Amino acid sequence: MRRTITASLLLSTAFAGTASAQEASSVAVDEDEDVIVVTGEVSTFGATKSETPIIETARSVSVISAEDWRERGALTLDDTLNYTAGVVGDTFGFSTRGDFPRVRGLDVPEYLDNIQVLFGFYNNARSDIFTLEQVEVLKGPASVLYGQGSPGGILNTVSKRAGPDAIGSEFYVEYGTFDRTQVSADIGADLSGDGTLTARLVTLFRDADTQVDFVNDDAFILAPSITYDDGRTVATLLANYTDRESDTAHQFLPLAVTACASEEVTVSEPNICSGNIGQEVDASLYVGDPAFNRYDSESFSLTGFFQHRFSDALGFEATARYRDNSAAYRQAWVSFLGSGNPRVLADGTAAGRSWYDAPAGSDQFAVDGRLRARFDTGPIEHEVLAGINYQSVDTLTEASFLYALPTTFNLLNPIYDGLEIPAEAAFDAVRGSSINEIDSVGYYINNQMTLGDLVLNAGVRFDELETGNGTTNQDDSATSLSFGALYKISIGLNPYASYAESFQAVVGNDMVTNQPLLPQEGKQIEVGLKYQPPGTRTYVTIAYFDIEQSNLPNPAGLPNAPSQQEGVAKIDGFEIEAQTAIGDLSIDAAFSVIDTQDPDGARFPSVPEVQGSAWASWRPSSGSLKGLALGAGVRFAGGNESSGTAFLAANGFAPTPVLIETDGYTVFDGLIGYSFDRYSLTLNGRNIFDTEYYGTCLSRGDCFPGEGRTVQLRAGVRF
Repeated sequence: MRRTITASLLLSTAFAGTASAQEASSVAVDEDEDVIVVTGEVSTFGATKSETPIIETARSVSVISAEDWRERGALTLDDTLNYTAGVVGDTFGFSTRGDFPRVRGLDVPEYLDNIQVLFGFYNNARSDIFTLEQVEVLKGPASVLYGQGSPGGILNTVSKRAGPDAIGSEFYVEYGTFDRTQVSADIGADLSGDGTLTARLVTLFRDADTQVDFVNDDAFILAPSITYDDGRTVATLLANYTDRESDTAHQFLPLAVTACASEEVTVSEPNICSGNIGQEVDASLYVGDPAFNRYDSESFSLTGFFQHRFSDALGFEATARYRDNSAAYRQAWVSFLGSGNPRVLADGTAAGRSWYDAPAGSDQFAVDGRLRARFDTGPIEHEVLAGINYQSVDTLTEASFLYALPTTFNLLNPIYDGLEIPAEAAFDAVRGSSINEIDSVGYYINNQMTLGDLVLNAGVRFDELETGNGTTNQDDSATSLSFGALYKISIGLNPYASYAESFQAVVGNDMVTNQPLLPQEGKQIEVGLKYQPPGTRTYVTIAYFDIEQSNLPNPAGLPNAPSQQEGVAKIDGFEIEAQTAIGDLSIDAAFSVIDTQDPDGARFPSVPEVQGSAWASWRPSSGSLKGLALGAGVRFAGGNESSGTAFLAANGFAPTPVLIETDGYTVFDGLIGYSFDRYSLTLNGRNIFDTEYYGTCLSRGDCFPGEGRTVQLRAGVRF
């Protein structure tokens, strides 16, 4: 770790601070120096619920603007995170059902404009990045601001909405790999003539195939908004209707035709590959049934934003949302078999396929309101945020699972016509309902104090939750704390330290104590440096963090533990993000090292220990080449692993511990574009050398191919 950190610091110095997904791409002009200074673009409806610049915030916050991800060719939300330190965007490779990022080794909740937007799995429509202004990652526990959640942090997205700064129109037509065709429009208008009343319409239509046979990614989105802004009061109403028709790219490809036949994956236990057919299938292989499989989702949300400034010292702001989701999810895959039976026979025939039919939905109402007060007590300046957050969420899944039905499906020679699909009566006979109801209320207060160049932060939150499954209810409560300190040095170097806590409710009874299960708890200590030399376009952040997650299920080594929740996981790591500009050349880079240990002492599954990325773009600001844009990027992820005994035990072997090691990968992205007057034309390529790799392979018996090469041509016009 010391050698890695030393090398990283030398590398960052050599690049004069290279790139950063840490800050948004917004800039401010220093009139005295006549240079552009990089600043953090955050807002009261952003991840920190504050307009305090990130360089003065004693936490790690990464901001990725729409301009950033368009330049890098991102097509999905997880793509936008590929150049962010400490974040795995596409944990399970190429995906169409949703986004599955890991931050500092852990799953994190997804928020939209300060309010959580996803609950459970596969009951909602995936967010589309064309409707977003930016993506923000608040790293580490965030329960003081957001209530229950992961100690890894939160992912917050910011919607495009009407306002005086969003007047004008943009239209785009795109075509790319796998016949991905998309038309989109972003139209803003001043309805009052003076910016007091504005409207905006964001809409998109997409017809697209994907790298997996028979899997499409079609969408229609309509997101109108209207804003009233008189200088003291700002009120916005935003609607969003999203309709997506797709299937699942995750085919759960068996180890026998992936890991056991690949040089990129190491399998520790020979029994897993006994009888292996020795042939690796293509990442495009579809093992479902095109007449059965689907993942169609629909959502409607209505969000209100309100801000009022009573005076320069006191203001009120609030977000409220109603959201209704539904999803029709059907999938067939090669079964995880037991009793000594392999999943794939020697000739490539699947020994059995499982069939899953799970229509699902969710309803949400949430509101987050807070008062913001600025005042002085002697030499100390205060910004106090006091808020109440209420949320009610109901989810329903009516799942039916037919396991390991006999089949003639052959993975080496798939034939999809004439295969028998189970009758609806068979599904209905085993269908069961899964209900989850959550009502929560949280009260929080946070005080940011400034004494000269010293910035202190302290917050506390009290949460009460009622969780039910339709028959029983469970009450939980939690208190969360956070503290931080940052010192601003005149040379632009700001050292900081912080402490933060999180909690996550767990429903059920402890079978040992006969008491309700306790919430999982997380705590983090973070220290770091933020560096922005005055009068430059360079910004660097360096952070070291240590996270402990407790009240987890017992490790295997505690068979006679006093409760079911004696497990403790530990995570520590180092991250560096930076950006700089030299003339017309901009450079961004990120690097992270993370060490994870679950309650059994194993590394977290599917999380690389080392990650790195760099992106450089050149945009001549004058001369005959003005309007040209060239960009190139490289992304590296180290190997990851998955361990356990589930596969061998399920297949009739002795439950010897199994370790599946998936090699890391390096891929390259590129951009070439030209803009003139109101017109623009860009060509983006991701994984331009079509490197084949697996996002991860799991000890339970399956692998997830990574994203292949995509090329997208985009033509746009602005009015």
